[in-house]
Amino acid sequence: QVQLVESGGGLVQPGGSLRLSCVASGNIFSIYAMGWYRQAAGNQRALVATFTRGGRTNYADSVKGRFTISRDNAKNTVYLQMNSLKPEDTAVYYCNAGGVTTLGGGSANNVWGQGTQVSVSS
Repeated sequence: QVQLVESGGGLVQPGGSLRLSCVASGNIFSIYAMGWYRQAAGNQRALVATFTRGGRTNYADSVKGRFTISRDNAKNTVYLQMNSLKPEDTAVYYCNAGGVTTLGGGSANNVWGQGTQVSVSS
């Protein structure tokens, strides 16, 4: 069973930085895309950034220039470096994996982590 575990959330002051990590486990052979989504209180879950295995990245307009997604395919890990954080970045951040191929030929898609809270407040 493919699982995603996020870490790195916390409370930070406006203008500060945080780095989120997400590790995928479960006899994984490859993952096509890994990404980050966030859900603020009362809102729907929304895209933050994605990173395909081929190296293509995509960002929400609201985080362009402030957030950077990176990926270590050998470690099945995706990171989100968040700089110049704003109070409106406060949300639960979820890791997502799509197009997962497992050893033995199995597959999984649209796998979610449990989420990590990011709070930006003075």
